[in-house]
Amino acid sequence: MARTQSTMLELGTTAPDFQLFDPATEKTVSLQDLGDGKGLLVAFICNHCPFVKHVQASFADFASECEGKGIRVVAINANDAVSYPDDAPEQMVIEAQRVGYTFPYLYDETQAAALAYRAACTPDFFLFDADLKLVYRGQLDDSRPGNDQPATCKDLRAAVEAVLAGKPVAAEQKPSMGCSIKWKPGKAPDY
Repeated sequence: MARTQSTMLELGTTAPDFQLFDPATEKTVSLQDLGDGKGLLVAFICNHCPFVKHVQASFADFASECEGKGIRVVAINANDAVSYPDDAPEQMVIEAQRVGYTFPYLYDETQAAALAYRAACTPDFFLFDADLKLVYRGQLDDSRPGNDQPATCKDLRAAVEAVLAGKPVAAEQKPSMGCSIKWKPGKAPDY
């Protein structure tokens, strides 16, 4: 299984806006539509990636906890659904229901949001503070398919707890690891 690391977008970056299709509601959702909160967690995921499948139950539970504490959560699927039909919008609805996602799971058909966030892999996590400034980017935890470590959300959890406590997030942050985003022909970025 090919492994790609996240690009580690520069800390302090303002959350890029987006207008993306929500297959569950059949409406367009923007960053502003998510409302205010104590922070914002953006996760680039998809349906078919073994790295996402490995952590999805733990991430779904953790995201629900975050929402209960005032952290807004949104997931974005930017994969080319023509080449990867398991990641098509109608399949996203089924997957979100199956896993129990309580947050919007949006489809980035043009891949513009993935490019704006410099997302490179699935899963790829970005945590912003209440002012929408990036304070954490990187891995959920050290768990990977086949390494026998449970998905605990340890790294991302520590970052969320720091944001909620009004404390700085640890400067040492490990890149996420996963499948590369499945870019449309001619769309693959050079970052």
